[in-house]
Amino acid sequence: IRQPQRPNGVTAPDDDTYKGLLANNFADWRLEVSGLVEKPLSLTREQLQNMPSRTQITRHDCVEGWSCIAKWTGTPLSLVLDQAVVKPQARYVMFHCLDTIDRSLSGDIKYYGSIDLIDARHPQTILAYGLNGKPLPVENGAPLRVRVERQLGYKMPKYLYKIELADGFADVGGGRGGYWEDNGYDWYGGI
Repeated sequence: IRQPQRPNGVTAPDDDTYKGLLANNFADWRLEVSGLVEKPLSLTREQLQNMPSRTQITRHDCVEGWSCIAKWTGTPLSLVLDQAVVKPQARYVMFHCLDTIDRSLSGDIKYYGSIDLIDARHPQTILAYGLNGKPLPVENGAPLRVRVERQLGYKMPKYLYKIELADGFADVGGGRGGYWEDNGYDWYGGI
């Protein structure tokens, strides 16, 4: 590991819901798994940490041109999807986050993103709760962030609270599959 994982994007959400969760060390936080699943889930951080985990040393590549290497620990996303029993018509995994990325006259815009089920089931795609042998810090997405090692950083949402399985994303946000995609970035975001 060459250097600490550089925080990017929002590094301290000012949302009241997030602040409340942080104040009690995320004891009331839950990861909701819904949409096109047979068994909707509501998982605590402890439940996720008690599932089989994966630790991997990987390089984070930012669309801004910088990179750094870090050790991530988390639950493989595929295990959570298997527990929820994904319906056959599902094609995408939508990630909904607690951080407000933008404000408009119509209200706050929360960060969100998506990947397809192929990337979701890749062995290195994890729901990370640990960074460099310690709990995931706030600036890097605590209590939970997504790691999709075959994609750029904007495809790895932080401050995750909900996973939604869907057959499309035309009705979400600007209809392009994520906050940055709605603002002109490529949906795939691969490296």
